[in-house]
Amino acid sequence: MDRLLKRRDFLAAAKAPAVSMPSVVIQSRRRDDAAPARVGFTCTKKLGNAVVRNRIRRRMKEAARLSMPSIILPACDYVLIGRNGADTRDFELLCKDIISAISKLNAGLGKTFERSKRPARNKDNHPK
Repeated sequence: MDRLLKRRDFLAAAKAPAVSMPSVVIQSRRRDDAAPARVGFTCTKKLGNAVVRNRIRRRMKEAARLSMPSIILPACDYVLIGRNGADTRDFELLCKDIISAISKLNAGLGKTFERSKRPARNKDNHPK
């Protein structure tokens, strides 16, 4: 497993299908190359301060290292997004959440989220 590090890869995965579980949201995107699978980890500031976010990220990394290698597909990008409570959730349940979400994504059961597009603003089209 390689790591996702570039912002453009995270943004591309954000447009792909995703599965939400109690402790993690996983997005999966298929690439057009033969490279091995890549995994990225992220948390939002809504989860807490840097200490809490880093704890969640470390737990997700370890759970992914233990549970993902046997079920991920090559030439795919996976982004794991930490959710509220992932820092206190039982580690075995966190691993099961990851396995369950990836199995659903690999089976094609993930939901695709499209960003809503706001109309462009100009002099004539402004809110009152």
